[in-house]
Amino acid sequence: MQTSNRIFDDLAKVANGAVATLAGVKDELEAMIRQQIERFLADGNLVPRDEFDAMAEVAKNARAAQEKLEARVAKLEAALADKPAAKTAKPRAAAKKTAAKPAARKAPAAKPKS
Repeated sequence: MQTSNRIFDDLAKVANGAVATLAGVKDELEAMIRQQIERFLADGNLVPRDEFDAMAEVAKNARAAQEKLEARVAKLEAALADKPAAKTAKPRAAAKKTAAKPAARKAPAAKPKS
C-alpha cells in the first residue's frame, strides 16, 4: 500500500506543477493577446470610447452655440433691414494747420562727475 500512496502523491505533485505551469502560460497568453489588440487599435487610429464620448459632447455643444448665433444674426439682419437708410454725413472741412511748429525741448544738462 505504501508504494501506491507514493505513486499517487507523486502524481498529485506533478499535476499541481502542471496546473501552476498552465496558469502561468494562460497569463502570458492573455498578456500577448492584449498587447496585439492594443497595437492593432493604435495602428488603426482608433480612440477610446470615453474620448469619443467627450468629443461628441463638445461637437454637440458647438452645434447648439452655432445655431444660437445663426438665429441671433438673422434677427439682427432683420432689424437692420427694417431701419431706413441713414443719410451719409457731409465731410467736414479740414482744420487749418498751424504754420509754426512748437519749439523742441532741450535735454536737461548732465551733472558733472566728481
